[in-house]
Amino acid sequence: MIEVSQGTSPLVLGLPHTGTEVPEDISANLNAQGRGLADTDWHIHDLYAGLADGVTTVRTPIHRYVIDVNRDPSGVSLYPGQNTTTLVPLTDFDGNPIWEHEPDAAEITRRRDTYHAPYHAALTAEMERVKALHGFAILYDCHSIRGDIPFLFDGRLPDFNVGTNLGTTCSRDLEVMVFNHCQQAEGYTSVLNGRFKGGWTTRHYGRPNEGWHAIQMELAQATYCDETPPWRYDPARADRMRAHLSRILTDLTQWRPA
Repeated sequence: MIEVSQGTSPLVLGLPHTGTEVPEDISANLNAQGRGLADTDWHIHDLYAGLADGVTTVRTPIHRYVIDVNRDPSGVSLYPGQNTTTLVPLTDFDGNPIWEHEPDAAEITRRRDTYHAPYHAALTAEMERVKALHGFAILYDCHSIRGDIPFLFDGRLPDFNVGTNLGTTCSRDLEVMVFNHCQQAEGYTSVLNGRFKGGWTTRHYGRPNEGWHAIQMELAQATYCDETPPWRYDPARADRMRAHLSRILTDLTQWRPA
């Protein structure tokens, strides 16, 4: 179920939200809004494909409406006091209900064990494997989102949103290196630890004192695709973005702790 491609560099890409698979028994309980799967990180696995040598990838094909593998499995909110979605989302990013019949606690536990736990078992295994090769590992968590979502944030989201949970999840020079690339990308906007400071994955795996570094990249989807159905992938926009992402990933594969 979990798709893993092993590389030999220190870099591991997490792909938690690109999947669109919803088991039939779960899909039957979604309403029409939910079945639209609007909150997918559309095309992100294609956008990042082949950008640097030696990269490991870990991807779940399961959609985030089934269960969000970038949420705390205990259900604790990542952003207390702010609108967000939960371990098993009950609304979409616009605050609209997505279920005809909401999952109960037992069903949420079943999904956590069936889909959330295997993803993180695979991600943990790959982080451990590359750390054994290099003495450290870097998790780069790949995300994207529509740039205008008033339910979640005010105004237009920057193009590059780098999250390190206020500098706690990776080495300072690694954070600076990635963010400098974003700032130097002509024609794009960027922010460090803005609305998206890094999800549960970044916070859970970001243990720089133990040799595990983690950073989240949230891209505004308009940088490479349309932000309305059918979410068309735009090769021209995507190629321009891929050039910048390639530089980031290549430098990450070559980075070494001071």
